[in-house]
Amino acid sequence: MILDRDRLALAVARRQAAGETGVLTNGCFDLLHVGHLRALQQARALGDFLIVGLNTDAGVQRLKGPDRPLLPQDERAELLDALRCVDYVTFFDEPTALELAAQLAPRVYVKSEEYAAKPLPERAVVEAAGGRVVLVPIIEGRSTTQLMARIVALGSEAR
Repeated sequence: MILDRDRLALAVARRQAAGETGVLTNGCFDLLHVGHLRALQQARALGDFLIVGLNTDAGVQRLKGPDRPLLPQDERAELLDALRCVDYVTFFDEPTALELAAQLAPRVYVKSEEYAAKPLPERAVVEAAGGRVVLVPIIEGRSTTQLMARIVALGSEAR
């Protein structure tokens, strides 16, 4: 279900008050691939429902450059919403998901293990609310950037 943040916050609060465990993850999901799918499935297995915070188009451009995203945010949201492991999708436009995590107060916050060596601004707000952070493995060779480079290289070879 694709919801605005305020409606989602009410749904999350209600479900967590009933004893369910909400799991939050976030990202651009610009070119959905098996690495995304496996990470989302692992995240969903950590709780009763999975929320995906999706970077807006403007947010993706700020993070990835003016040629991104490949797919507009509504299409990216629709693709995520169609996955069996995803229960809720919402948009965020801030540079990080810190405000989203603060508003939703998930019991579990999931990111990829690449954040083991990077600052994770959401960690403090999640843990302050009694939640925990879990880092899931990366599927080597499966990133949107790597896939785009491969597509470009294949296009160059075809000329």
